[in-house]
Amino acid sequence: MKTKLRLGVIGVGSVVREIYQHLYFRSDFSHLLDVCAAADPNEQFRNWFCDLAGIPAERRFTDYRDMLAKVQLDAVQVNTPDHLHCGPTVDALRAGLDVVVPKPAAATLKDAHAMIRAASDAGRFLGVDFHKREDPRFKEAEARYQGGRYGQFQVGVLYMIDKLQVADPNHAPRFFASPDFAEKNTPVSFLTVHMADALMKVVHLAPVQVRAVGYAQRLPALRPIPVKGYDLVDTEILFENGAVAHIITGWHLPNTAHSLTVQSNRLICSEGMIDLGLDTPGYREIHADGITEVNPLFKNFEKGGTVTGYGISSPGRLYQHILALRNGQLSQHDYEGHMTPIALGFYTTLVLQGAEKSLAEGSSPARGVTLGSTVDLRRLLADELGPSAAKEYGMG
Repeated sequence: MKTKLRLGVIGVGSVVREIYQHLYFRSDFSHLLDVCAAADPNEQFRNWFCDLAGIPAERRFTDYRDMLAKVQLDAVQVNTPDHLHCGPTVDALRAGLDVVVPKPAAATLKDAHAMIRAASDAGRFLGVDFHKREDPRFKEAEARYQGGRYGQFQVGVLYMIDKLQVADPNHAPRFFASPDFAEKNTPVSFLTVHMADALMKVVHLAPVQVRAVGYAQRLPALRPIPVKGYDLVDTEILFENGAVAHIITGWHLPNTAHSLTVQSNRLICSEGMIDLGLDTPGYREIHADGITEVNPLFKNFEKGGTVTGYGISSPGRLYQHILALRNGQLSQHDYEGHMTPIALGFYTTLVLQGAEKSLAEGSSPARGVTLGSTVDLRRLLADELGPSAAKEYGMG
């Protein structure tokens, strides 16, 4: 029986620096993982991570395909940009490995479908780390909503807005390595997916229509490096039961904000209301650096050096499931429960692609504003994958 998973890490950039290094080496799940190889084309990041992990030179790769060919592994974690998840994920699954990817599963329906199909064909585990699913507030809300306590979901307003420094290439130190991150990644792809996925996990409803409004006013004015990207996006989602949610996301709050991410969530239902005060997760400190909201629920640096919190437990539980599958202890029922469109974030990718399409087809009623088109998600899915796939995902 396996007690550890031989893990290869594909991509060791900012998401590893901010979250996954703690999972791999300082968490309650570290004993499950033997991080024995890594692949990243960036030499600086690759060497930083491999030095941290004690990975020898012969297991440090610029190309993940060389790693898959030369190192005996059980699983890989694909930490590449969203639009590059598909290739390494499919290759690893076809090689008989299990895969974990950060949210979202993929940037397009075609990529998400290819990944899901590869996992199903190989009988391997594909896990998507939507860590808000492990937030105890969302888990409690899901249990109570699914128990019928609030009736039918009707209207929701959710927001998640970062400090400007997250998207500002002029800020030192730069939050993301690439100066064009906020040009290639909209608030929809980076933030809306979080809230959309958490909402759908609570209410278990499929999205059927999307319309987005984007604002590009603050980022283009940055100096000396301007950014051709959106500051803020309001994504309106219509669900199969007629409910509507507005998910407002961005990254242009002043850097003096009390938290890196200011966020909250309110769901109005036919028999009650859920008010998730996500912006007050822990405590506020008054310090020479300013007044800051500290969020120990997400990432808690404990006294002994262990890092806990739902940002760690979410991917950690995925590795527990992989180890159970490897040891023949994951039932077919539980495996199939991890392969649903909601569990794999397929509907989240559907919302993501629909919102991006809405903005791309939109008009400009005012300077720096894009009024998006209305996108029928059932039609989008059928156009992208065909009618039979649309039925497969319950959208036919």
